[in-house]
Amino acid sequence: MDERLKDLAPGDRAQIVGFTTSSHAYRERLLAMGLTRGTELALNKVAPFGDPVEVTVRGTNLSLRKNEAEVLVIRRLT
Repeated sequence: MDERLKDLAPGDRAQIVGFTTSSHAYRERLLAMGLTRGTELALNKVAPFGDPVEVTVRGTNLSLRKNEAEVLVIRRLT
């Protein structure tokens, strides 16, 4: 079942399986950050009100705003 980053807890790992409908420029920005289909990520931290979240992607820590994180469709890895 496909999920969103908000469904993960710190320490969980997931794989990006796609993107929700968003503007082309916004999607290009996520792709430029290395958030491409098939890439694994790990959720490190979530701010107290859920914005931002910190993920590790390809060995780099990224902070994503809540609206950026919602664009990613992920699959939790066990």
